[in-house]
Amino acid sequence: MELAEPRFVPRSEVFSRRAERAERVRFKGLWLAGSLAGLERPVVAVVGTRAPSEAARQRARLLGEALGAAGVCIVSGLALGVDGAAHAGAVSAGSPTIGVLGGGHRHFFPPRNLALARSMLELDGAVLSPFPPDEPARPWQFLQRNGVVAALADAVVIVEAAERSGALNTASWAANFGIEVLAFPGDVERPKAAGCNALIRDGATLVRNAGDVLEALGLRRPDAATPQAPTNVPQDPLSATLLRALANGPQDLDQLVAKSDAQPGDILAALIALEIAGGVRRDGPAFRLT
Repeated sequence: MELAEPRFVPRSEVFSRRAERAERVRFKGLWLAGSLAGLERPVVAVVGTRAPSEAARQRARLLGEALGAAGVCIVSGLALGVDGAAHAGAVSAGSPTIGVLGGGHRHFFPPRNLALARSMLELDGAVLSPFPPDEPARPWQFLQRNGVVAALADAVVIVEAAERSGALNTASWAANFGIEVLAFPGDVERPKAAGCNALIRDGATLVRNAGDVLEALGLRRPDAATPQAPTNVPQDPLSATLLRALANGPQDLDQLVAKSDAQPGDILAALIALEIAGGVRRDGPAFRLT
């Protein structure tokens, strides 16, 4: 299944804003469908397991949307699971996002994300590959793809990953490039959280939400001791109901569903809008007032 006819772009053009990394990437250039305009923004790689928990999938989408709304370009591997959710979140925010393939454009993989990739291109995003258009995707190539994802980013965020995970390979590339690695913590009893917990133990920055990522990038100052209430918090009935519920303390999605007549999808959309507006922040699996 084809996406769009790519063109070859020399690495000096791809890494024009991050020139110190160009020589660290073994490829002389990348194949590009779309636009590199997103690389003019701060860039955050958001990666993780292909088979995430539902909470991690929602977290990746929320993160992609909130960071995209804040002017950050999301880069990831266009894989199923965390990668695709992060790209989809950026698309829902109308933000350019960049995917890097593990094979050529004419052998797009995974096919299930082809429609997502097309929507990314419609928003001045890009689909890149270090491999020629006719090159099929092979397992070893994804490890090299991970290096490109890391090299494009100003920070790498691991949402959920087991002890043996391609996301940890991306984190290793980032460390070698001197790029900050951030990770969401998880239950120590859950195998899918073991990789993130190990990264944090070994020095990765613990993050809980998009605000923490922005703060790590220096794009948002830490909360003041007496923060002012945001003036652009949505005023619709569902948002008001959620704010009233959260006034009693942090609550997870199931608790908020039980306290409203709305569907989970509608509640998540409202929470995303509230997070972007600065009225709500994510704290692990729960949401709380800022």
